[in-house]
Amino acid sequence: MNTFLKGMSILVIATFLGEVVEFLVNMILARELGESGMGHYMTILPTIFLIMMLASFELPVSISKMIAERDESYHRSMISHAIRLAVVFTTVLLIGAAILLPSIPVFKDYHPLLKWVVLSLIPVMTITAIARGFFMGKQDMGKIAISHFIRRAVQLLLLSAVFQFFEFGSETALLVAFCTLAGSELVVFLYLLHYFIMSYQKIKSVSGKHVSGREVRKSLVEVSVPTTGLRIFHSLTHAVQPFLIKFAIVSAGLTAEMATEQFGMMAGIAMTIGFFPAFIAHSFLIILIPTVSKAYAEKEFFKLQKLLQQVMLLTLLYGLPAVTAFYFLAEPLTNTFFHSKQAAVFLQLLAPYFLFHYFTIPMQAYLIGLGLVKDAFIHSVYATIVTFSLIYLVGSRPEWGMEGVIVGMNTGSMVILLLHYLTICKKIGITWRAKSVIKDSRF
Repeated sequence: MNTFLKGMSILVIATFLGEVVEFLVNMILARELGESGMGHYMTILPTIFLIMMLASFELPVSISKMIAERDESYHRSMISHAIRLAVVFTTVLLIGAAILLPSIPVFKDYHPLLKWVVLSLIPVMTITAIARGFFMGKQDMGKIAISHFIRRAVQLLLLSAVFQFFEFGSETALLVAFCTLAGSELVVFLYLLHYFIMSYQKIKSVSGKHVSGREVRKSLVEVSVPTTGLRIFHSLTHAVQPFLIKFAIVSAGLTAEMATEQFGMMAGIAMTIGFFPAFIAHSFLIILIPTVSKAYAEKEFFKLQKLLQQVMLLTLLYGLPAVTAFYFLAEPLTNTFFHSKQAAVFLQLLAPYFLFHYFTIPMQAYLIGLGLVKDAFIHSVYATIVTFSLIYLVGSRPEWGMEGVIVGMNTGSMVILLLHYLTICKKIGITWRAKSVIKDSRF
């Protein structure tokens, strides 16, 4: 538990600094791109994140889980096989993306070079994923934390420098914004690769036990494939959601330009503010996956129960004050940082969505650590059906519009949280009686 709290503290501090920097990044983007440009930026961003996620193949999750569950003497052999698998996967994905990416319709409304910027990120993301998974599994959270901060800081420096000395048209400005994102990922890649090579040289100098390539590939694929499927589903829904939202509020009577501006205010301003405290939830996610995996492999169910209680309590202690502040200080926050009073009402209405989100992120990490990725996927499907249905049915009504869209988002976030929590309780032996009961070791 001391290792968990120490790693958690390091992650929270570094991620907090990173979130402060990201807040400044979004302020610069909102100022330089304008409401319409920010809407276009937020529209294409989920698609780019989907491609970046595919490139990582969820190796940080699968490698960290594998490293945490096995003795250190096996690490050299496992990492060697993981690198070979990653090289093959990257080569295939890079060739496929080079063929398919130019024909994806969503990129046609943006600068022609954007698709090639995204293509260049594929090998960078794959190699970075191996290093990140290794350090997560070793619970070396210092390097993970620093890499998060470096990503935000480099993007901020690049944005500040470029927009300070140059002026661009709207299309080129969007391309520059995404180039700074790619530049920050490249710097993180170099940082993690440097320390990964140093660590790998150390474990190569120590005699270790051999693990067959087939066993390693099986372990990685058993985690990476379903987790990638879950992330693909999330990324696809996040990529589709902006278009569904804009379609719904256009059906409610807004013009296409007004719909883009409203979506930009909600996604680029209200969500930037509301998701700011989620750096704590993401810190939980990073450290919970190897911690829960190790505890579950060793059948330490009491530790899992205690850990869940602590995570829920800590989330409540920061989440409830945060959303309360967002509700009562919505207008000063949106006006001070983004010079937009109109976004204040969106921030207030999204308060439940943010609170449920803070709880859902560590719950998903728990499910992954317990080997319940399939359950997490099914929960996401149910919640997305509820969300999308309400977004269209309520958001397309003239008297509701964007407010109806937010009703759908709030409801969907509540559904997935409840499904995650109840499934975890059942798996680790928490009942509704006064005491938790462990029936047997299988669960």
